[in-house]
Amino acid sequence: MPNSAATQNNVLEAFRECGALLEGHFILRSGHHSRQFFQCARVGEQPDRVSHLATLLLQKLGAVDCDTVVAIAMGGLVIGQEIARQARKRYVFLEKGEGGKLALRRHFTLTPGEKVLIVEDVITRGGRVKEAIDIITHRKGRPVGISVLVDRRETPGNFSGTPLCSLVRLHIPTYPPDDLPDTLKRLPAVKPGS
Repeated sequence: MPNSAATQNNVLEAFRECGALLEGHFILRSGHHSRQFFQCARVGEQPDRVSHLATLLLQKLGAVDCDTVVAIAMGGLVIGQEIARQARKRYVFLEKGEGGKLALRRHFTLTPGEKVLIVEDVITRGGRVKEAIDIITHRKGRPVGISVLVDRRETPGNFSGTPLCSLVRLHIPTYPPDDLPDTLKRLPAVKPGS
């Protein structure tokens, strides 16, 4: 596998080429504001790119031992399904349920001890991944890994001991709405969706 810096640069360039890395003033799902936004759905428009990114993630994951890939909707759906296809694993997804919280719906089930790889497109603060881990463990599944395209958290690390693998690791500052830098205040805020 090519070195991580070269892979990260190539992935970022692919995001820029397809308009998936946006610059400006964005309101994130958490309510925080940011100068950059990863619109991974734009990468999902091109199946060849999705396939390539999934291949890179699987190479980086190595021999992760899982029974099922669980994607987090909406962002993780396309990349999660491709990872499951290439790894020849079962695929299900979490989606918004009551009150906007994630839920395992559509009669999807997990069996006790089932080893689960969680897939998401971008992690900014990690809230959805934490929700996914809670759902999986509540259903007696066992999270064995987390795979993401972009990890933009301020502080890297694992989630409850579950190892995380990303293609891109960048610290992109986020700001609470009542503490925006002047340069960001001057730009119109956009809520692009997650």
